[in-house]
Amino acid sequence: MIQVEIDPLALEVTNELNEEQRCKTGTWEHEDLAQLRYKVLRGHREGINSANFCKNDACLVTASNDKTCALWKTSTGDKLHTYTGASMQITQCHMSPDDRLLAGACWDKNLYVWDSETGQISWKGSHAGIVMCCNFSHNSNLIASASDLDFQLHIWDIREKSSVQNVKGHHASTITSCKFSPNDDRVATTSMDKSTKIWDRINNQTTITIGNHTNIVSCCCFTNNERRICTGSWDKQLHVWDISTGIFRSKGPTTFTNGHEGSISSCCFSKDGTILVSGSYDQTVVVWDADNCGPKLTLKGHTDWVTDVDFSQDQNWILSCSRDKTIRLWNISNSDKIPVVLENKRSMGLQIIKCQLCGKPFSISQLDSSGQVDTCVFCRMQAGRKIIAIENEMWTEPEGE
Repeated sequence: MIQVEIDPLALEVTNELNEEQRCKTGTWEHEDLAQLRYKVLRGHREGINSANFCKNDACLVTASNDKTCALWKTSTGDKLHTYTGASMQITQCHMSPDDRLLAGACWDKNLYVWDSETGQISWKGSHAGIVMCCNFSHNSNLIASASDLDFQLHIWDIREKSSVQNVKGHHASTITSCKFSPNDDRVATTSMDKSTKIWDRINNQTTITIGNHTNIVSCCCFTNNERRICTGSWDKQLHVWDISTGIFRSKGPTTFTNGHEGSISSCCFSKDGTILVSGSYDQTVVVWDADNCGPKLTLKGHTDWVTDVDFSQDQNWILSCSRDKTIRLWNISNSDKIPVVLENKRSMGLQIIKCQLCGKPFSISQLDSSGQVDTCVFCRMQAGRKIIAIENEMWTEPEGE
């Protein structure tokens, strides 16, 4: 029996599986007494380049060097569909928010668009070079994609099945990622030229150019309110920029450091913007306190580069994938109770308080008066909703009067 080295967080003990078993289906693995539990899906024959939740978190999609994309059922780990037809490695995939189509960026210079239900190729978009990235707009009407040879950003219309905007020479080197803003008016791109640009689709021009990293910028993500954008780089740093006011031009970014020892490959904000997660070539996933700019938790278990990360809508699960051919789902719903997380919060100058209503620990600044704050934000929100409901009942006239 091979000795398994267990991380201090004790997330899993893996049973030995032969290669044939690994490729047949997803395999869920966890320790019942683990401080933080995760589950593992196996099924791709080569390294996995991207992974995203879809269908309201009921499913997830992955893209792999084995020339396929796959749709998985989140709850069971079953592989529901395999999308084929690409002739080379698929660098990224993304499901349309309406769940009808799946887009895949491929080394064979094509953007593939599959029917998500049938698995048939609906249409293809051609690039001059390797297609490095793709992303659906939130209204499911557009796809952004970019390549490595011509450094172009393409905006594709789903209904027309053609490129409606072609931004030539958008960067000075390979474009590494592209993301629609939440309102779909803008597209952010990162590049090997060490810069991040935000393209305004309506005015057909670049409105923001950011160049603070010292190495390749590999990824970016918006907060849902579009106030901030995070950029991750091979310089091992994450920068968060306040782009709503333009204050970043004078004050620069907020920098997140001391989390990764290797190049950062991916990043994603939680739905409410309070948590940031990042993946790295150091084989780890780091969960950050986005408001206090410090690492909360480091998730270990992957045995090769972590290539992508994502957040579930309920913020209870983090999704990650790796060149080690695995996809991992990390349950962080109770992570604030883990001793190392509490210690990290204290090191950031936060005071840990036990909620008087639900009993769960929460953090406040040590500059605040703990005597005035004795309930967590979730309990305070719940209490506020109850007060509003009571007031509404009081102001509602009885029927017949």
